Amino acid sequence: MPAFEYTALNAKGKEETGLLDADNARQVRQLLRDSSLTPLEVSQVEKSESSNKQKTVRAGRVKAAELALMTRQLATLVESGSPLEEALATTAKQTEKRNIRHILSAVRSKVVEGYTLAEGLNTYPSVFPNMYRATIAAGEQSGHLDAVLDRMADYTETRQETQQRISNAMFYPAILTVLSILIVAGLLGFIVPKIIDVFDNMGQELPAMTRGLITVSDFVRDYGLYIGIFFVLAFILFKQAIKIPKWQYRYHDFLLKVPVIKKMVRGLNTARFARTLSILASSGVPILDAMSISAQVVQNMPMRKAIEDAAKKVREGKPINRALEQSGYFPPMTVYLIASGESSGKLDEMLERAAQQQERETDSMLTNILGLFEPLLILVMGGVVLLIVLSILLPILNLNQLVQ
Repeated sequence: MPAFEYTALNAKGKEETGLLDADNARQVRQLLRDSSLTPLEVSQVEKSESSNKQKTVRAGRVKAAELALMTRQLATLVESGSPLEEALATTAKQTEKRNIRHILSAVRSKVVEGYTLAEGLNTYPSVFPNMYRATIAAGEQSGHLDAVLDRMADYTETRQETQQRISNAMFYPAILTVLSILIVAGLLGFIVPKIIDVFDNMGQELPAMTRGLITVSDFVRDYGLYIGIFFVLAFILFKQAIKIPKWQYRYHDFLLKVPVIKKMVRGLNTARFARTLSILASSGVPILDAMSISAQVVQNMPMRKAIEDAAKKVREGKPINRALEQSGYFPPMTVYLIASGESSGKLDEMLERAAQQQERETDSMLTNILGLFEPLLILVMGGVVLLIVLSILLPILNLNQLVQ
């Protein structure tokens, strides 16, 4: 039985939206009238986001936090014994996001028709990543869908928390940097010229520091707007350029050579790879397929290529730890834990430990860097303001000499 989305007016004249299962749209309208609702719009939930352009738009985008919540609700319902069809319907009704409700209802429609959950998720590849769908498929094949859903809920929540933590950590330094630049630009472009005009009218030679300040102030006032536009355009061009695979690869390779940054990039991508491979391996996905899927969640292109090359070597019979070690991108501790897991037969557990170790190390490094960056930025800002104040005060201290 297909699902229909509806918009209707209640007795108070307010709009209500929801989902109903019915044979056709006419039956939905009759059900709404029987419930004292006036139907305004009734549309069948489509089954695919790719069959035409309009359906792709309706699928919309799902944030990491929304995917995590959706997965957790579905996992809880399935673990409690609810049939998959009812679990999908309940999760769809609980969400306030119309696009998520639409997606879940479409997936439920396919499940009702006899398709597996993984096949239903395959209709929305932009919402459910390849790793997500492969893990669900493995859970269904092994008969442990409830455990796999619970593991996926943990994974999506952990990933969302990591992204949120990094965003929050970078927010304050970014705001502080922008405000510092704007304050200095405002002082040099608007405040300093008005003060300096007083000394220029005296016709006497000013101290070298003051003359330098005047030069910088004039430059900012005359060309500041153009410089700002240049940097904005340069940033836009840079963002567009790194979308080209060749330039993106070079940029990512450059990041792996920059001190400090390279360690963070390697740590973040290694943790993501190890955790994904752990989930896939423990869910019963063949290790070669698991490595290929895990490579897709690695954002750094050289590291992604190294994993793909390692998968080819593993296919030829080489151990995973040696195949990864040859690239030189993966931390020794991670390689050691993978080797330990292969020899002990507990690869998924060792991969999970490797992911946790890399996440802790990266978090600690990020905290230390930001802890040093903020006072350093304050010191630089204070130094610049001090130079401006001294440049203004020097002529005042020598005011008697200038007047004579």
